[in-house]
Amino acid sequence: MKPLPQKIILALWAAAMLAAIAVIAQTRFIADLSAFMPKTPSVRQQMLVDQLRDGAIARLVLVGIEGGSAEERARLSRQLTGKLARDPQFASVQDGDAATSERDQRYYFDNRYLLSPAVTPARFGAAGMHQAIQDMIDELSGDAGLAIKPLLPRDPTGETLRIIDQFGGDTPPRTDNGVWVSRDGQRAVLMAQLAESGLNTDAQARALDSIRAAFSALPNRSAGTRLVMSGTSVLSVASRDTIQGEVARLATVGTVLVVCLLLLIYRSPMLLLLGLVPVVSGALAGIAAVSLAFGHVHGLTLGFGTTLIGEAVDYSIYLFMQRSDGAHPSGFWRTIRLGVLTSIVGFAALLSSSFPGLSQLGLYSISGLVAAALVTRYVLPGLIPAGARLRNLTRFGALLQRVFDGLARFYWLIAAAGVLATALVVVNRDTLWNHSLTALSPITKAQSQLDLQLRGDLGGNDTRYVASFTAPDQESALVASERVDAVLSRLARAQTIGGFHAPSQLLPSLAMQAARRSALPDERAARQNLQTAVAGLPLSADKLEGFLADLRAARAQAPLTRAALAGTASGMLLDSMLIKRPDGYLVLMPLRPSGEGAHGDQID
Repeated sequence: MKPLPQKIILALWAAAMLAAIAVIAQTRFIADLSAFMPKTPSVRQQMLVDQLRDGAIARLVLVGIEGGSAEERARLSRQLTGKLARDPQFASVQDGDAATSERDQRYYFDNRYLLSPAVTPARFGAAGMHQAIQDMIDELSGDAGLAIKPLLPRDPTGETLRIIDQFGGDTPPRTDNGVWVSRDGQRAVLMAQLAESGLNTDAQARALDSIRAAFSALPNRSAGTRLVMSGTSVLSVASRDTIQGEVARLATVGTVLVVCLLLLIYRSPMLLLLGLVPVVSGALAGIAAVSLAFGHVHGLTLGFGTTLIGEAVDYSIYLFMQRSDGAHPSGFWRTIRLGVLTSIVGFAALLSSSFPGLSQLGLYSISGLVAAALVTRYVLPGLIPAGARLRNLTRFGALLQRVFDGLARFYWLIAAAGVLATALVVVNRDTLWNHSLTALSPITKAQSQLDLQLRGDLGGNDTRYVASFTAPDQESALVASERVDAVLSRLARAQTIGGFHAPSQLLPSLAMQAARRSALPDERAARQNLQTAVAGLPLSADKLEGFLADLRAARAQAPLTRAALAGTASGMLLDSMLIKRPDGYLVLMPLRPSGEGAHGDQID
């Protein structure tokens, strides 16, 4: 078959490169974690992906304001909260203001008979009511007596306390000047929940920049105040930026070193530029191939373009040497073809990976190397001027050969080093290996310490353990939450776990609300039971008319819906556990380890 004229080959190459550039110009480059999640995850892996995507932990930003006076920090906290609350990038922003706290307290108190897990027919019989009131009176003598006393006339059975008991072990944030503050009072703290997925680090980065810009624009802010932030989203963005910076730095250093080495050897800028033509062509082809196959290109995929420099540059070196030596092109091409085939075999393993990001790396490397080899074989010879020759490196090569021949006499050092390395591995086999993933984390110690401080300031608990399941609709999700609640309550009483949160604690299912409503006695029975219940107690029935009125209202109360939690911190907590998805609901129930730690096998 007659070969194509060189002009046509160059025209086809130029057209292919222009097409690749056109594809790249329309390519969406991403940096989120979704590319490194399994394509077909297991149940546990899917739970992790769901939590990273939709869970509040991955979308929560912990914000601290330091410096200045306590009054200024409180003012800045309120101003920043007001600004962020109007920004659609944030689903919710809370700073512990009195209005929000009051809304939460009013929600629990006004709806206590639908929310309390203690509401049963027996509890509101004469004997049950007597015991409940006696327990409430006993509580008055405790440390919380002053806080409980105002509840007694309207809640003598202590349903509000039973609701609070569900969150036992939680440490509420400290409040000063009407906002949340750190334990030492030297920092105002607030938390914001991002609207975007926890896997979208680009959107998270934009939201974090918005927080910084909003804080910088606050009026009457003294120079001594500063903003600090942490949380999973902050650490994710910081990790992404660190990794991208390292990749860019190493790629730049590697490119500069290769260029300098080639320029030292070639002593010709023209040959240097020609030698980089296969590399650039391969990189453009690789990016375009990934874009067409996946619809986007991950930022880390570009970083691995440095692998092309180390191999594709060799192709042009072989070509220049072949032309300088006058050797037949067939020998040169067989060498390159063998190198390309071995590389394809190696990178092909990545194509079958269950992680899309690794599949991208495999496709990028294979298509880039194939393109670089074809450009070296068919395009580069037509670009080399007739008089261009690689300078004679015979003397330099002979010198290197003598050095290596001299080193061969010290072969015994290699054997000794191998024996010593083996001995070190055997002796330190118990301490040599680090099994903690934190060793691979780019997060600095200072960032980790700040995260712990802010979580402690906001009463954060251990978030390593989560019970998760899905349901087709909200009612099914709440019913299932109540069933899981019963199991986890037994584990909590047995101290297998330290506690937990469930969405049904904040919003019971309609069926549970109906059951609790029907457990309340009618007005006549309630009055008779109350008269009997207070006999022998230092409390008269006529002081509890408000209690009877609230029972009457609760029996006629409409069912609670998500709208009842609007504007409350509890609503934010509910949204973090009851997550709407296109195909139903995802339920995440955080577990708090016991003093001995959570036992995952028992939790399963």
